[in-house]
Amino acid sequence: MRELHEYRDEFPILAETTYLVNHSLGAMPRRAAERLAEFARMWAERGIRSWAEGWWATPWTVGDQIGRIVGARPGSTVMHQNVAVAEAVVLSCFRPVAPGRNRVVYERGNFPSVRYLYQAQPDLEVVVCEDDAELVERIDERTLLVPISHVLFKPGEIQDVEPIVRRARDVGAHVVLDCYQSAGIVPLDLTALEVSFAVGGSVKWLCGGPGNGWLYVRPDLVESLAPTYTGWQAHARPFGFEEEMEYAGGIARFLTGTPNVPAHYAATAGYDLVEEVGVARIRESSLRQTQLLIDLADERGFEVMSPRAPARRGGTVTIRVPEFPAVHAELAARAILCDFRPDAGIRLGPHFFSTDEELRFAVDQIADIVETGAHARHVGAVALH
Repeated sequence: MRELHEYRDEFPILAETTYLVNHSLGAMPRRAAERLAEFARMWAERGIRSWAEGWWATPWTVGDQIGRIVGARPGSTVMHQNVAVAEAVVLSCFRPVAPGRNRVVYERGNFPSVRYLYQAQPDLEVVVCEDDAELVERIDERTLLVPISHVLFKPGEIQDVEPIVRRARDVGAHVVLDCYQSAGIVPLDLTALEVSFAVGGSVKWLCGGPGNGWLYVRPDLVESLAPTYTGWQAHARPFGFEEEMEYAGGIARFLTGTPNVPAHYAATAGYDLVEEVGVARIRESSLRQTQLLIDLADERGFEVMSPRAPARRGGTVTIRVPEFPAVHAELAARAILCDFRPDAGIRLGPHFFSTDEELRFAVDQIADIVETGAHARHVGAVALH
């Protein structure tokens, strides 16, 4: 078994930066470039034959690899462009919405892209809750969908999913679990959780890059649902070019149009590494290093916005210091890559290849910037990343 530090050579950017932004854009594996070159070679040499030689099937073959990482059964996960598309497919399964079951119970801390989707639907009533406890209370017989985040993106807090799922099932509602901030860093077992749907992406801890959202559908629901947000890849005979829709059997019925094949090729390099290391081992390293970040922040007197309890802490530690957007800009100028979010603070996200020395260096640099006022040149000229 390789030691975690031995994986550093797999990620070229680590040679040039202190890379602590894996919660936003996971470092690119070296082999991603090789996979993209393989896609290009097939396109150049095999041309249209490439569809039959693997391209067409990538939404479910790559989806199955995601499934192994998140505890989903084979044939229950497919790839999409992003989470917004995946959630739109889920919502379309329930069109037209019944007047007596038109509520979406939603938590304020979710990533807002999901909220934009549901609020844009004139036939839905979106009920916004402040935390997961209120969420459970507000789920009732009028509730259709409950989109929740497994890990909230600003503080990196793990949500208590089981009571939400139980309450939703009791009243006939469906939980849509967003695993974007947990897949690849927090062990997941979607089968055991019994959520109706799960969504996620690969930009972050999975190190799979953009264009690789995914959708999980609980196996017992698959054949009973007919998405109206659909496309030719969801047809039983897509190359028959028939005028009327007949859904494919199994998870393929949740697809839409032509798949994003190059993105899928690139993503598998990150998935391979996550599978090789193992999420349980990644989690063990993450808990130790996020605790180290909390301890270092405490030593400096910085405010820690993330949960201190290990069971509630995802892979990110959010630290709040004065004028943190400008401090973040100065960190970037020093090749320390992290990010910040409004009303939260600077987010630091080490991954399995990060070293303790990098964490100490990053916190030391934050302290130096705050103490010397080196961030003053960035005040008023800060952009979000």
